[in-house]
Amino acid sequence: MTIKTFMASLALGTALTLSAVAAHADGIGASLLTQQHPFYIELANAMTTEAKAKNVPLEISIANQDLNKQLADVEDFIVKGVSVIVISPVDSQGVVAAIAKAEKAGIKVITVDVPAAGAKVTSHIGTDNFTGGVKAGDLMAKEIGDKGNVAIIDYPTVQSVVNRIDGFKKSISGHPDIKIVAQQTGITRAEALAAAQNMLQANPDITGIFGFGDDAALAAAVAVKAAGLENQVKVIGFDGMEEARKAVDTNPVMVGVIQQFPDQMGKTAVDTAVKVIAGEEVPAEQPIVPGVYVKK
Repeated sequence: MTIKTFMASLALGTALTLSAVAAHADGIGASLLTQQHPFYIELANAMTTEAKAKNVPLEISIANQDLNKQLADVEDFIVKGVSVIVISPVDSQGVVAAIAKAEKAGIKVITVDVPAAGAKVTSHIGTDNFTGGVKAGDLMAKEIGDKGNVAIIDYPTVQSVVNRIDGFKKSISGHPDIKIVAQQTGITRAEALAAAQNMLQANPDITGIFGFGDDAALAAAVAVKAAGLENQVKVIGFDGMEEARKAVDTNPVMVGVIQQFPDQMGKTAVDTAVKVIAGEEVPAEQPIVPGVYVKK
């Protein structure tokens, strides 16, 4: 190889490397909470579809509800030098330091579905969870005849769930003959089943259970049936995944779910990231109002 050929090859290689870096620098890195839930599968699919439509590079990493995995994924995106990181926090508090590190590196951060507690991000896209919680409380009051004892299955480390529970309690506080008698954590379906069984055993007069998500509500419905309380207890969920909607249509224990729209969230997240990359201003909050699904 001649010096001239070598220099030309070196220049071409350098140009390709810089081109690859530049292409990646305009890309999006996304760290999603899980892919074990239909909500997040739909969210990820919508992001992928919109990224292709907008011709923007997108890399998705799945945290599998493991904060350490999520922190490592964010660190990886920082090293790669993506322009925007989209994150659905595993732990609303635990992720704050990683967000600050990304921002310090000049990378904009967008949270989707789950907000980061106290962290300043470029934009948050998610269900108006407080309003959804209020709707769940209103529906519960209607279904149990405006009186009775209710229980809550919770996931307290996730801010979006905290907001749901706060909204539910706000609604219930307006009904003096309804009392919240139990509240237990049940993150997975198995844990939620155990929580529901424990609460029903300790409070056999419970007339309603609010599950923070559809998995929790579906588990609660199983516990209610196992306890022989189908004619007494009404269950309400939150997410609106297909399994839960079908349960509402066919199982008299499941009286409704607050329905989120993950496809809208995923599309909006990518559209917002594209605007950020282009230097455009974006809203700090982009709430998506949930619906209420009841038997047709």
